[in-house]
Amino acid sequence: MSTHDTDHLHTLITHSGRPDKSVTGAVNPHVVRASTIQFPTTEALYAASGGRHAYGRHGTESAHSLEAALCALEGAQGCLLTSSGLSAVTTTLLALLSPGDHVLMPDSVYQPARHFCDTLLTRMGIETEYYDPLSGADIARLLRPTTRVVYVETPGTHTFEMQDVPAIAAAAHAAGAVVVSDSTWATPIGWRPFELGVDVSIHAATKYIVGHSDVMMGAILCTEALYGKVYQAYREMGQAVSPDDAYLALRGVRTLSARLAVHRENARKVADWLLQQPEVATVLYPPHEASPGHALWKRDFHPDYACGLMGLVFKDTVPMDAVNRLVDQTRLFAIGYSWGGYESLILPSTQARSRDLTGHRWNCSMARLHIGLEAVEDLLADLQQGFAALRAAL
Repeated sequence: MSTHDTDHLHTLITHSGRPDKSVTGAVNPHVVRASTIQFPTTEALYAASGGRHAYGRHGTESAHSLEAALCALEGAQGCLLTSSGLSAVTTTLLALLSPGDHVLMPDSVYQPARHFCDTLLTRMGIETEYYDPLSGADIARLLRPTTRVVYVETPGTHTFEMQDVPAIAAAAHAAGAVVVSDSTWATPIGWRPFELGVDVSIHAATKYIVGHSDVMMGAILCTEALYGKVYQAYREMGQAVSPDDAYLALRGVRTLSARLAVHRENARKVADWLLQQPEVATVLYPPHEASPGHALWKRDFHPDYACGLMGLVFKDTVPMDAVNRLVDQTRLFAIGYSWGGYESLILPSTQARSRDLTGHRWNCSMARLHIGLEAVEDLLADLQQGFAALRAAL
């Protein structure tokens, strides 16, 4: 893949979505809170009608500055902000699918996205078929004349399967389908999805973009060809974000590369330590050479900006009750959903029952860890006493 020049990337992160030097005043874009937008003339009113600057729900300068920054970082032609990561998923799918259509979703997909497909899309007469995330080019055999969307999530939720996105995209495009990616794990600087064949890239901005565990937001980044279609559905569904939340997310963007560098270094050290524990079968962290999927990660992702989210697979001799003891014993690792903030998190994880095709691979005890920005020595000490509780339970 073509990767960001590091110096250029740092400049983009610092300056994208900001006023240029000809504007005097604050360094950061203003927070503009508005419902009504006033116009000097009816001509100006008519010119703005139907556009992004006609009414506060469609966004003010606060949101548009964040959208511009995310487009610059990921190489998209258009960006739309939504109220959550899940709403970014659902808005995109509703924009691209109609009754009678067929959508292919990886078996490793984010559980709320799966639930949406199995409920609302089913009621709408849209068929969802789950596929093995390791299919690669073999996905061609599942494509139908009615297939409109092929969805990828690499690495997968909880189980971290890496997908061969260029091969999947080539097959999808040959069949007339578009490729939608959940790119949250990668972040807007971790890969270049549009260069790999993705048409729409979705982020739970709640996570690394915001980076401080205090805002719910989603982002939909599109090619020029699809932006109008997605925007129409976005507008019809009344999607909007708070200008204050947009400001906080833009502030998070400014430190994204600095934070990811620490997340990556801490995560690598934690993965090294975990692999030395006798109860551990596998660490699922694609940037690590010992992890499944590392070759695809190395090919498609930026080497310097890996995040801190990983999975932990225990040996068959470790029951979930013992994993729960480990989780309960940690003090620096908080127990909670989500990830991508500055803090470390841990969750017990069971995946066998939540899959249609690949559950047999995950009939094991697991945990998911988010490695934060704390001193890694303290995190390892916390895990050490957690493993002591696990061993006591055994």
